[in-house]
Amino acid sequence: MRFAFRQVDVFSPEPLLGNPVAVVHDADGLSDEQMATFARWTNLSETTFLLSPSRPEADYRLRIFTPGGELPFAGHPTLGSAHAWLEAGGTPAGDVIVQECGVGLVTLRRSGDRLAFAAPALRRSGPVDETLVVAIAAALGAPREAILEAAWCDNGPGWVGVRLADAETVLALAPDFAALPADVGVVGPYPQGSECAIEVRAFCRPVMGLGEDPITGSLNAAIGQWLAGSFLPNAYVAAQGTALRRRGRVHVSREGETVWVAGDTLTTIRGELSL
Repeated sequence: MRFAFRQVDVFSPEPLLGNPVAVVHDADGLSDEQMATFARWTNLSETTFLLSPSRPEADYRLRIFTPGGELPFAGHPTLGSAHAWLEAGGTPAGDVIVQECGVGLVTLRRSGDRLAFAAPALRRSGPVDETLVVAIAAALGAPREAILEAAWCDNGPGWVGVRLADAETVLALAPDFAALPADVGVVGPYPQGSECAIEVRAFCRPVMGLGEDPITGSLNAAIGQWLAGSFLPNAYVAAQGTALRRRGRVHVSREGETVWVAGDTLTTIRGELSL
């Protein structure tokens, strides 16, 4: 079997500085095991498979795999897969693009030259148990008092959000991944007037097979739901990937009750997958 394949760089207008996602087109003929095996082989943070929708409202169905297993939702694969689908000739039925995935239906729109997705509802939010916060601080190699605020930011992947004093402190972290009790997203502000409002880092437990994710749409969506309009303005730009020599820029905006996450997308590899 042969399948069209694209690798799309997400959250950077410049090639090789964003977060790549491997996208397999017209993948209905692939089994679960073939999808999982290919995702392990690409060894990217996520590999996706474009499928025929099972719901009439959807334009396509998406399955998302890390090297360690399947996710119900992830942000940069959502943007990158929509980019690949459109580039291959996909035409949405309405004014927006509707993606079907594990969390249900996700709406995407064109936001200028970028694509944006509406953050799915949080599966879990609110304060984090103190025992877990202490364990997270220890895994991050930071004193407990360095964590100014912590909240569940779970829209599928299961993030715990942690706020530190500043971006410099975030960039200095050297976590013990084996000790992480949860997948952790860390955020710290840049000085007022900087290009970006915050620096974000995403640390994943070894079971996910990721380590540090370069630039993370799901986490940035949940951070926007948590902090936009309070600690952060209603619209801001987040930097991510700096510690990994990437240059991710995530554009977050709160419009009423909806948080939109936008980013640049660029195809860097086109080819054919043979299985």
